[in-house]
Amino acid sequence: MKNATLLVIEGRHAEIPSFAADLQKKGFDVHTTQNGSEAISRLKEVSPSLVIVNAASLRSTGLRICQSLREQDPKLPIILILDSDKSVDKDAADAVLALPFTVQKLVNRVKPLLPGDGKNVLHVGPIRLDLEKRRVRCLGKNTKLTPRLVTLLHLLMDKHGEVVEREWLFKKAWETNYTGDTRTLDVHISWLRTAIELDSNNPKFLRTIRGVGYRLDI
Repeated sequence: MKNATLLVIEGRHAEIPSFAADLQKKGFDVHTTQNGSEAISRLKEVSPSLVIVNAASLRSTGLRICQSLREQDPKLPIILILDSDKSVDKDAADAVLALPFTVQKLVNRVKPLLPGDGKNVLHVGPIRLDLEKRRVRCLGKNTKLTPRLVTLLHLLMDKHGEVVEREWLFKKAWETNYTGDTRTLDVHISWLRTAIELDSNNPKFLRTIRGVGYRLDI
């Protein structure tokens, strides 16, 4: 849970509580935007684990923002905060809270919606690897991985910034001492690139170091 990345969409109104600062004090990595379009444009950059739409502070129901977020990433958890006099279809978000309520109540709703329990989620740059659910989230993409791909990405994330030799990577991921044919490694690397890169043919993160191996650049 700690250090989970949250994107909070809220305007500035004196009479409506702001939750971003308090969530940061609770140990979350909080990014804020003041409207839905700015939030959509920052999704890939921030790669949040959850989005909070403070529609009360935006003087709206937040329905359109939630719909736009769902179009971008159907699996991204959303918490919607409403004024007590407003209501929306409960399906608009994963949780709907009506003011007033405490920050602790908000945290209690955030926790169950985060991927894994925090202990099983690895964060390196924009890459979030959920070891338990075998999912990787990066640049707005959310992909289910095979156990082998999880192992491979885990190894590369542990050594990010370092050049990892092909033979070592193959031995570790396949739990074998035979390295006569490592072409299957290349195939798995291409699958990983499809999961984490915007353009798998022009990778920015998972680089090939010719004659040596691979390096995860963040």
